[in-house]
Amino acid sequence: MAKNDNKHSLMDEIVGLCKRRGFIFQTSEIYGGINGFFDYGPLGVELRRNIKDAWWKDMVQMRDDVVGLDSAIIMHPDVWKASGHVDSFTDPMVDCKESKMRYRADHLFYALVKVDGQEIGCVSLLESERMQEDAEKMADDLKRKMAVQGEMDALHLQPYTEAPESDWSKVPSPATGKPGSLTPPREFNMMFKTHVGALQDASAAAYLRPETAQGIFANFKNVLDTGRIKVPFGIAQIGKAFRNEITPRNFIFRSREFEQMEIEYFIQPDEEIWEGHHREWIDTRKAWFASIGLTDEHLGEEVHPREKLAHYARACTDITFKFPFGEQELEGIAARGNYDLMQHQGASGKPLEFFDEARKEKYVPHVIEPSLGVDRTFLAVICAAYTKDEIDGETRTVLKLHPRVAPVKAGVFPLMKNKPELMEKARGLYEKLRLRWNVFFDVSGAIGRRYRRMDEIGTPFGITVDFDSLEDGTVTLRDRDTTKQERVTEKELISAMEEKIGW
Repeated sequence: MAKNDNKHSLMDEIVGLCKRRGFIFQTSEIYGGINGFFDYGPLGVELRRNIKDAWWKDMVQMRDDVVGLDSAIIMHPDVWKASGHVDSFTDPMVDCKESKMRYRADHLFYALVKVDGQEIGCVSLLESERMQEDAEKMADDLKRKMAVQGEMDALHLQPYTEAPESDWSKVPSPATGKPGSLTPPREFNMMFKTHVGALQDASAAAYLRPETAQGIFANFKNVLDTGRIKVPFGIAQIGKAFRNEITPRNFIFRSREFEQMEIEYFIQPDEEIWEGHHREWIDTRKAWFASIGLTDEHLGEEVHPREKLAHYARACTDITFKFPFGEQELEGIAARGNYDLMQHQGASGKPLEFFDEARKEKYVPHVIEPSLGVDRTFLAVICAAYTKDEIDGETRTVLKLHPRVAPVKAGVFPLMKNKPELMEKARGLYEKLRLRWNVFFDVSGAIGRRYRRMDEIGTPFGITVDFDSLEDGTVTLRDRDTTKQERVTEKELISAMEEKIGW
């Protein structure tokens, strides 16, 4: 129990740091905020941009077989009819009739409580890493409250979506604890609806996109005709998406406005090749995560069982991350067949085929889709980097961010601010470094305090200009993680930063 409490405490600390140091704010906070929406502050926007830049550089610019796209957030509504989103982009929803709380029915679990085979009641709770343990405690409390003697049967938790109608009246609301106050599950379409133009009727209805993938599929022929590319090739996109989540949760892990980094990688339709492409993309993506500090100790793989795959998918593997609130999906890599292109070809009446000159045939390509959330990656990077250690007998909070994505690459510190010659030397170095990297000039407080401030925001390099710098041109370079310091020349400094940052 203590272990789980520590995990929740850790998440609270991370959320507090993000607010205190200007990474993430609740949107519209001065008006009380709105659930599921967040704003990124001065440091957050830098970290977020660095993550996107690293992905784009490695997945697009450094590859000959991937090109980029930026499609509109609002597209023709027929796009979403053809893709199936209008009819089936839903989550099961359930309401508490008394508290007016709303839940995702597949995240709400319940179990009938039986003692010596006799049913004495029911417990319900929201999905969590420790819900079995919590449910058993709730069942014990119920047994004591009812003063029932005997051996308690094993609890079998199941989602409310699988509850037979006969159980609906037994399941208590998590908000009130009162049985029978929950509505039956019903489907809720998660797309945000809007109107285009002056009219507000059905003819003007449109949607904010719930994913970026359909913009890629709708532009497949345009890219093919203009890009001088051939199958196999990928189209990459970074962009905002919007989902009217029933219950946003876990900070920015599941929110209503988010950003995706997505690739649709088009391959030949041959049955024997898709598994190789799928595995290659899993390995490629795990290697990329390592390049921004998310190594194997943080990651896992979860293969979707065949019975839980989307109807059009051949396979899907999630790369997971060990968040403080449990191991969860970080990126999904799906083999989607040719379902999407075929749907759009049929609905639009426009051919979406590729003529393969080597094979002398036309076909609609199949696709492998690595799909990653920027916000989820941001959270994973922060969680992996968050550390507390002890330096000179004092507890230090430090974000051990990979230099490649750290929002500030270096802090430049003149030893004393009342010495003009030191200020001039330090300022000159700062101006030179900022031409290439985002660096920070700090003259406030003792050097140790300045180091701590930079440690807490993840700055990998501390550069101190002192009186020796005026004599021989060297500076003190401090490593954030080890706190080791060394004297280096300006040339050695830049070389060390280039090596660690990578670009």
